[in-house]
Amino acid sequence: MARQISPTSLCPGTASRRGFLHAGISAVGGLGLASLLQRESAARAAGHPLQSPKSMIVLWLWGGPSHMETFDLKPDAPLEYRGEFRPIPTNVPGIEISEHLPRLAGLADQFSLIRSISHDSPGHVNSTHTLVTAYPGELIENVPYAPKHPDLWSVVHKFLGPRRVGLPAHVALNHVRYFGSAYLGSGLEPFNVGADPNSPKFKVPSLGMHPALSADRVSNRVDLLKEFDDYRRDLDRSRLMDTMDEFQQKAVDVLVSSHARDAFDLSQETPELRDAYGRHQVGQQCLLARRLVEAGVRLVTIDFPYVPGQKAKSWDDHASVWNIFTEMKARLPVVDQVVSTLIHDLRQRGLDRDVLLLVMGEMSHTPRLSNFQGQPGREHWGQTMSAFLSCGGLRMGQVIGSTNSKGDEVVDRPLAPNDFLATCYRYFGIPLDTQFTDFGGRPTPMVPEGAPIHELFA
Repeated sequence: MARQISPTSLCPGTASRRGFLHAGISAVGGLGLASLLQRESAARAAGHPLQSPKSMIVLWLWGGPSHMETFDLKPDAPLEYRGEFRPIPTNVPGIEISEHLPRLAGLADQFSLIRSISHDSPGHVNSTHTLVTAYPGELIENVPYAPKHPDLWSVVHKFLGPRRVGLPAHVALNHVRYFGSAYLGSGLEPFNVGADPNSPKFKVPSLGMHPALSADRVSNRVDLLKEFDDYRRDLDRSRLMDTMDEFQQKAVDVLVSSHARDAFDLSQETPELRDAYGRHQVGQQCLLARRLVEAGVRLVTIDFPYVPGQKAKSWDDHASVWNIFTEMKARLPVVDQVVSTLIHDLRQRGLDRDVLLLVMGEMSHTPRLSNFQGQPGREHWGQTMSAFLSCGGLRMGQVIGSTNSKGDEVVDRPLAPNDFLATCYRYFGIPLDTQFTDFGGRPTPMVPEGAPIHELFA
């Protein structure tokens, strides 16, 4: 029998220290922690699965990374398809990837490639909807974005929440493009950290506690510790804790704990490791992502930022806007550095069994090159796209699916976005027969007609 989940509503709020002490706990924390704890308790009582050691980091290459320049090159294709780059061998016989990913080439036994994901959505918004909700996106892209179905992050957040109380379930570094929980209700939004952790001015986020703890008010770590201590002493003097219920007391424990503060504190890492990730925004975001999942955050998404040498601020490599090969030469060495270092770091810390790393975007770009006044590029294309996976306790060192000699048609193991999502949900232990109640009160499958990619599971 399908598991059916009804939407719930959360009412997060904020309160200053003084307002908190005078008005009570009704709006404690920007994450609505008391409400979250109540929801999780009710979910346990209803028998929904909430226990899982699994986490996931997604490096999202928004705009659509071309498979022809990254993980599925076609050196024997006509010139107007294959482009400038050449494949290089990896440490797994038979697997080749871009010449601009040499570090990853030495780690092919520690990642798997899916080369046969296919969808027909032509735009960025509808492609994202198709890929992360299991339902095709509308051809007309609504503004503002309002998804009709919940995405992967919302579902995982709904079922599992954070792995450790006191931390957000989902942290977005930069933001999540086109996020939406749809009929799962509010309270499932990611905690957004837009600041650059490579900047000397980067501050530990306050998690929405109170103005005295906001990032721009805390000049250094000593000040932050003092603010937390002052907040704790005010609570003790007021004896307000004596009047709170179980959920409210747990929420206050979260706010005065050091777990979240420490998780965001990159100063605890060695300079050598920070250098290995790269002293640039995405490098330090990937290091921060590892710290967050190690501390107990369930989901971390990184929207790949601008890197030096780029004209682009996305992977949307149309010939009419910039030269795809110039942009790839700026991006790919950075991807090579941060992803290879993150894989090493996860394995060295024993996190590789329970943290899945995904590197992908919402689409690919056309196998056939386009030309605009002598400038090469590729256009929107979802019919053949690749995804990169590492760790998570899944089977690594393999390629799943294949495309033809021009890269424009799947010839082996065709996979839909629904299969990809079913794989993610199985990884988290979320039952695939789950149904939600949609806006019209109708039971709606979480993943219609999708099956996990069995090659990834031992």
